Amino acid sequence: MPTLGLSFLPSQMASKSQLTNVDFAIRARTLYSPLCTCSCRADFFRQEFQKHHECLERQREYYSEGAIAKAEDGLARILSQLEQICQRDDACEVMGQLLRKLDVVTKLSAWTEPEKLH
Repeated sequence: MPTLGLSFLPSQMASKSQLTNVDFAIRARTLYSPLCTCSCRADFFRQEFQKHHECLERQREYYSEGAIAKAEDGLARILSQLEQICQRDDACEVMGQLLRKLDVVTKLSAWTEPEKLH
């Protein structure tokens, strides 16, 4: 599986806060439905990656400019290949892995209110 430039995230970008992770599988479960089209998946994942980007922006002061640049470059590469990845049979697994790698840095899942998860 290609890492799309996100292999650096866990080891090179340690956040000052130590929040816990939540598995993204719960969110992506409905994307396995045969009724969900590639476009539907792409829209969902685009929104998820945008949330991570916004979260990264809010935490900019905690990371070096080089680390932010690498994360933004990785996000840009993912978004540029999003449609192609969503056409793969293992799209949900690939996207889930990428989202989890980003979550190690942004800790977005820890900011999400548990009662709002479906």
